Amino acid sequence: MPSAASSGTPGLLPIRLEWLAVLAGLLLLYLPTFYEAGTTFWQSDEHAHAPIILAVVLWLAWRQRAAMLDAPIDRRSVAGIAALLFGLLLYVVGRSQDISLLEIGSLIPVVAGTLLALRGPQALRAWWFPLLFVAFMLPLPGFFVDALTGPLKQYISVIVEQVLYTAGYPIARTGVMLTIGQYQMLVADACSGLNTMFSLSALGLLFMYLTARASVLHNAIMLVGILPIAFVANIVRVLVLMLVTYHFGDEAGQGYLHGAAGVVLLMSSLTVLLALDAFLAWVIRPVKKSRG
Repeated sequence: MPSAASSGTPGLLPIRLEWLAVLAGLLLLYLPTFYEAGTTFWQSDEHAHAPIILAVVLWLAWRQRAAMLDAPIDRRSVAGIAALLFGLLLYVVGRSQDISLLEIGSLIPVVAGTLLALRGPQALRAWWFPLLFVAFMLPLPGFFVDALTGPLKQYISVIVEQVLYTAGYPIARTGVMLTIGQYQMLVADACSGLNTMFSLSALGLLFMYLTARASVLHNAIMLVGILPIAFVANIVRVLVLMLVTYHFGDEAGQGYLHGAAGVVLLMSSLTVLLALDAFLAWVIRPVKKSRG
């Protein structure tokens, strides 16, 4: 009589072949996409985070592989095939028309449809966060970026002017152009804080997913706090650069400190977010059920 281990072994080969075929198909579709992105727009400052996001997505998927493979088979062929075909349509349109948003974004319905068709809803739930995280890898449309950066630059310019004027500095503002003493500083798109908000949102959501706090209130406050923290931190960055320029000259304000300020800004925002999480974990403690 064959043992339990040996009786289960024959089923492993079809599973391995099935997922090897899926992996081969995904590599065939998306390896050229990511190679081209890595040699073009991923090299810009606005999209430099995308390769890191891709690495995190792959790590999260690998981390949840057991939960996905161990999910009971409850195939939803119609829904799965429909999602897969929709994803392939997005890929074809994006690839042929050079629309990276559609080409890279098609990865979400393609993988989701494959999971539904081969395994079922529970397998899809096991990979819900890696698929959601793909969204942070997508290049935002230009009109959307312009619609956000314009108001953000305006708000930051007004706040910085008011703060420095209240502190007694000789400052004036024309639109998003700030004049302090003999120096002028343009609040450019990079100073709008949009990239910081985007990056901090990705890091914040990843942190919340990995920590998996039980409190809904805790998670809600963390989620709501991400964007204000990034916005305030960017105001502080512009203030510091203005003061450095005023006291030490334009070369100091626009030199190494200007580039390093972006990294310091992101790390400071992340530190504040982690501090908020620790504070909420201390204040909002799980309620222990009393034994009757």
